[in-house]
Amino acid sequence: MKHTLFITGGAGYVGAMLCDQFARRDDVERVIALDKEKSSDLLDDHPNKDKIVYIHANMSDNTWQEKVRSYNPDVVVHTAWQIRTMYGKSKIQWKWNVIGSNKIFDLAFTLPSVKKLVYFSTVSSYGAFKENKLDHLIKESQPFVETDYLYAEEKRFAEENLEERYAIAKANGNPIQVAVVRPAAITGPRGRFGRVRFGLQAALSGQLKGRGSFVYNLISFMVSFMPVTKGWLRQFIHEDDVCDIVALFTFSPSLKSDYDVFNICPPGKSVLGKDMAHAVKKKTIPLHPQMIRIAFFVMWHLFRGRVPTSTGGWKFYSYPVAVDGSKLTDVYGFKYHWESKEAFIRNEGRYKVDMA
Repeated sequence: MKHTLFITGGAGYVGAMLCDQFARRDDVERVIALDKEKSSDLLDDHPNKDKIVYIHANMSDNTWQEKVRSYNPDVVVHTAWQIRTMYGKSKIQWKWNVIGSNKIFDLAFTLPSVKKLVYFSTVSSYGAFKENKLDHLIKESQPFVETDYLYAEEKRFAEENLEERYAIAKANGNPIQVAVVRPAAITGPRGRFGRVRFGLQAALSGQLKGRGSFVYNLISFMVSFMPVTKGWLRQFIHEDDVCDIVALFTFSPSLKSDYDVFNICPPGKSVLGKDMAHAVKKKTIPLHPQMIRIAFFVMWHLFRGRVPTSTGGWKFYSYPVAVDGSKLTDVYGFKYHWESKEAFIRNEGRYKVDMA
């Protein structure tokens, strides 16, 4: 069987890699990519460009559905998201992300050709709180918790909306198979070096955009050392593992459960703040979480969102959110190729960048 895939976020970090890799497969007839941004560099000169249909549209609009339906995709992979909070535009962002996701879900559950949906959620929706423990690994059965971090809240609502739509479809005797993935921080050579970024990984690796600007110089100065709290940690998953996991769900003849949720995070030690600093050769400065909170507040309003320090984000630089990603291995036998720290520090993988 040859597949026709509908991938949202086709110009984004993960979505573009999926479009790139899946369009190279012999068992894929068509990749329909949707994104509010112009096409990715990975797709512009793709060797199988004739397989790729690129739709330049916002998923919250009603301009793309008819064209997607005309191709009768059998798998929908929903990665699109406005992750970075837009200053003073929370209602617009909610429309783009939550309402937009509802439209993706509605298409998937009403188009007869669709058999599977893979949805990207996040571990952030478990919540970063003072009560969290460094050695407690959160399993999929632990419920999401309301938080003031917009990204986590939007993802929480979207996943609840997806569950509701699945339940309705099942009650009507017309369910599709759904796999929800909740990834740890995704990283790798394309994420750190191959794209223009403005975030923690880009700052630490010297890959910030806007070289020469005041904001660039300020952030570069701030990350010449690394402020850390006792409870800050990160778990990383390599971009290659993420793509392989999506391929597993996309191309398996049938999933083992009609609706299932997976934390996707490699086994092994989490990466503490001091470990991240050591890996990128930075000195650490110990700080109390409230100092991080104040710094985020000042930076957010001073630079009107140009520095990603939105409301609630400080908690994820102060308190741990550590998950157990073993369910995927237990159920499907998937073997992660990269441990968390190795994924963060090494320039290895399918999108290895020549640093010479």
